Amino acid sequence: MDYAARLRADARRADERRLLVLAGDADDGRERAAASLSAAGVDPADAWYVGTAGDPPCRRLAPTETGRLLGTTQQAVVLDCHDACRPNAIGRAVGAVDGGGLLVLLAPPLETWPDRRDGFDETLAVPPFEQGDVAGNFRRRLVDTLRAHRGVAIVDAETGTVEKDGILDAPPRRPRPAPTPPADHAFPAAAYDACLTQDQADAVAAFETLRSGGTALVAEADRGRGKSSAAGLAAASLALEGADVLVTAPQYRSAAAVFARAVDLLTDLGELAGRDDPETPRRVETETGRVRFAAPTEAAELPGDPDCVVVDEAAALPVRLLERYLAAESVAFTTTIHGYEGAGRGFSVRFRDRLAGSDHDLTEVSLADPIRYAPGDPVEVWSFRALCLGAGPAADPLVADATPGTVEYRRFSAADLTGDENLLREVFGLLVLAHYRTEPDDLARLLDAPNVTVRALTHDGHVVSVALLAREGGLPADLRGRMYEGERVRGNMIPDVLTSQLRDEAAGVPVGYRVLRITTHHAARSRGLGSRLLDDVRAEVREDVDWLGVGYGATPDLLSFWTDNGFSTVHLSTTRNDTSGEHSAVMLDPLTPAGEALHRRHTGWFVRRLPDALGDALADVDPDVVRGTLRSVAGTVPLDLSAWESRVAAGVTSGLAILDTAPRPVRRLALRHLVDPANLDALDPDQERLLVCKALQQRPWPAVAAMLDFHSTAECKRALPDAVRPLVAAYGDDVARAELERFE
Repeated sequence: MDYAARLRADARRADERRLLVLAGDADDGRERAAASLSAAGVDPADAWYVGTAGDPPCRRLAPTETGRLLGTTQQAVVLDCHDACRPNAIGRAVGAVDGGGLLVLLAPPLETWPDRRDGFDETLAVPPFEQGDVAGNFRRRLVDTLRAHRGVAIVDAETGTVEKDGILDAPPRRPRPAPTPPADHAFPAAAYDACLTQDQADAVAAFETLRSGGTALVAEADRGRGKSSAAGLAAASLALEGADVLVTAPQYRSAAAVFARAVDLLTDLGELAGRDDPETPRRVETETGRVRFAAPTEAAELPGDPDCVVVDEAAALPVRLLERYLAAESVAFTTTIHGYEGAGRGFSVRFRDRLAGSDHDLTEVSLADPIRYAPGDPVEVWSFRALCLGAGPAADPLVADATPGTVEYRRFSAADLTGDENLLREVFGLLVLAHYRTEPDDLARLLDAPNVTVRALTHDGHVVSVALLAREGGLPADLRGRMYEGERVRGNMIPDVLTSQLRDEAAGVPVGYRVLRITTHHAARSRGLGSRLLDDVRAEVREDVDWLGVGYGATPDLLSFWTDNGFSTVHLSTTRNDTSGEHSAVMLDPLTPAGEALHRRHTGWFVRRLPDALGDALADVDPDVVRGTLRSVAGTVPLDLSAWESRVAAGVTSGLAILDTAPRPVRRLALRHLVDPANLDALDPDQERLLVCKALQQRPWPAVAAMLDFHSTAECKRALPDAVRPLVAAYGDDVARAELERFE
């Protein structure tokens, strides 16, 4: 136990963290962890045990509750990996340990750990695969990094033998100079006095630009640099000036530090007029201003017309949602460059061009100096390597000349990825950019899940485009029956939706690959590389599976991409995703007769049920999403109009019949047109939007006029006959055409 005390003393002297691995029997490891914390002088009230043991040496967290560690700092965290090695838990535990603290990792013998199967592996064993099908590549890589990195001590939990020394005898950390505020600062001096680094003070100063309208700020940093605290100090300062500051984040816990610092500053100044909760405030008030929280989709509506919006952890939100915050007078985005809940590069690459093209004057600031521990902290260095937090795509010049004709199609196995660190970083780095949240769990899924596989295009050996595929379907009859009766089945999203929601018990029989992620390097986009990759995937797997599929938050651009690549919509969710704010589309590309049968019946059902949903749960969907969704179906829809309905439809073209009196005929014509690939040029996009909003979604005329930028409701109504007339001419029967001729 003397070693644990010396290890922590080494950490405290340098203001760094140390990692103590206790490998061996679970009970021995837990006993030695308790003794180690005691010997190292760790206050049990300032430490967490993450695990399931009955009598931990400090406060306990279940392994599934590690989100509670976010935004906190502890003297020590004991992470028990005997029952389950969860990569997300590792990342969160690392982030919670303060400078001078210990991360204690309890593990089985390192030699055998990769070959064991645990509770996390069970989550990777999606049906029809079993736990024994899960590989141990992530843990093997984890063990290798533990043995290779500085500041990591490995101790035999049974004998206490130090197998690898983590004491570095690092020199004491130099005192941190007091930050200097700008000479002409507008925020209170106390806001700058609360800053711990010059970087943080510079960030607070940058937030002063939000005092004027038409401004935007981007603050970027790695974890632990104090960007959220800077945002909290700035938000409180703005509220002191009477501003209404709206704060949003993927979850409230992500923004907890913003509110904590705001409360601290206002309390110190004697200006805290009220808060809604003493522990987890979501509303903090001064005499004239306030700081309040709203979930991302709610905040995008700018409720209460705030003076300023602060988007914390912006990298974890999709670009389409971020764009909506630009409607605020002033807006700030804080984002993590490398982190265990998303990476800021996606924000930088995919949103910066939109931000730069907005009407806001942009200020950018970055924070590099860690606050909770010294620069170069060895535990941070280890975690970045072990969890691929610093993974990124190839440098732009290496792939800038890539075209569909210069690339090579590759299938990468887990062995390929674990055997080539640079390849793993390029693949995982691109996948991080493809999604607004990629976590360490996804790294383990990439390396170990039996249903997940990687396909890529390479240019001169560097990854330029990558697709992550998940095998779904091929489920046994008993499991399909339970799914039909409401049981959720992991890792089979498309069969689950088609079976449980759409009542097709046979949907789990065909086998398919769902495209989990697909992305192309930003230096080589818009050249057809994504389509080339899908073509190569299709050619490779068509003898092996029945369908390709995808599910995603539907936007017009994404619908166009997938439609152009041969996919058809079979489902559009009736609710919006809480994070993305989009309705999710499920699309299929059949490859075999079995896949074609599945595709045919679900596209048919989709077209039959969609008109009713558009007049109800989907009444607020973007009309361009509706257009793209129906265009992807590409088929024919029977009009099924009576002679009277044909006369009504023709009457609308002359203004004699009123749409609202009998909307069904025009609704059927609009539906027929939107799924007909042979009649794309019959209407222009604005006419199609008019038909979607009024005929299909049945929105009130004033709302339609406002959405489509008509000068008045009357002008909007006058535009309808011109949109209906070409459809009656193209699809109407003899009765309808006779009516047209009669009134021409």
